[in-house]
Amino acid sequence: MRSALVLVGGEARRAGGQEKYFFSYGGKTFIECLLDTLREVVDEIVVVAKDPEQCDRFSHITDVRCIPDIRRGIGPIGGLHAGAIEACGDYLFAVACDMPCINRDVVDLLFALAEGYDAAIPCWAKDTLEPLHAVYRRAALFEYLKEHEELSLRAMVKSLNTRYVSVERLRALDPELLTFTNINKLEDLTGIDGMAGCAGPGR
Repeated sequence: MRSALVLVGGEARRAGGQEKYFFSYGGKTFIECLLDTLREVVDEIVVVAKDPEQCDRFSHITDVRCIPDIRRGIGPIGGLHAGAIEACGDYLFAVACDMPCINRDVVDLLFALAEGYDAAIPCWAKDTLEPLHAVYRRAALFEYLKEHEELSLRAMVKSLNTRYVSVERLRALDPELLTFTNINKLEDLTGIDGMAGCAGPGR
């Protein structure tokens, strides 16, 4: 079974205080773009919010579960911890809510490449990783997050039996690597207007 964790619990400081998952692109909100793509490659989707109040904002989406962080205020590590407890899949695709252009074929390949490892992490270079566009083995993630001192995703990734996947390998599926498009503020939306296929086939 495959699960997806969508982390929405950030404070939106770089987005002018606005919640990025409700930014609109191509007639859909970011969260709608993400969920539409993920439904094609996973068996369940868990949205991880910072608190129950934030979860209420997703109550209209009937086919996903929204859960709050258990350990609050510690960033993405907290979201992964709550998600690893809640999810049912053997492998989890973890993604940030500000990546509306994820490519279903890339996600599918990462699941395949994670088999036999604790994680499959895309990398641009040795120390430039995409830990929030990656697949993790749930048992390994849960074991690490059960007791840890570091709040760094990099430290977590290094502690796991990780398979590093060069982004160049993914170009066959996504030539412009739009799957990694990250929007931090409203002005960044203009940068994806010309990206053909961001919300099209394979997305």
